Amino acid sequence: MVLSTNPAETILLTIFLRHDQSKNLESIQGHLAATGWWERFPPPGVDIVSWNVVMGIGQIVTLRVPPHLLNVVNVEIERCAWGAFSTEFFPSYDFIPVRERLAREWRKSHVNKSHANKSRVNKTRTKQAGGKQASE
Repeated sequence: MVLSTNPAETILLTIFLRHDQSKNLESIQGHLAATGWWERFPPPGVDIVSWNVVMGIGQIVTLRVPPHLLNVVNVEIERCAWGAFSTEFFPSYDFIPVRERLAREWRKSHVNKSHANKSRVNKTRTKQAGGKQASE
């Protein structure tokens, strides 16, 4: 089976790994080592987009996930991360192509409106000048 990393065929999944503050760092690291976290996560076919430590929260991980592997990511979180972190999940998508299309459409519609407004102004000026082209 060939796994796709084509952004059009993947989702972004941001995961908040909130530290269990009843445990110290040594205890958290021990749990992660015992569960194989560093070898099992993320699972094969899933790309890390970013992984940040946020003081007072824990870690925020963004993954690029083919939809058919979403359940595998979930199982690895349950298997390895629970007990060290509480988790929150935020699926999303890349908005840049959508934003670029909307900006293009907006520019195009405003250029057309601008030309229409200039044409209307010129017609009004021509009428006001008694049928002669008004000078600027």
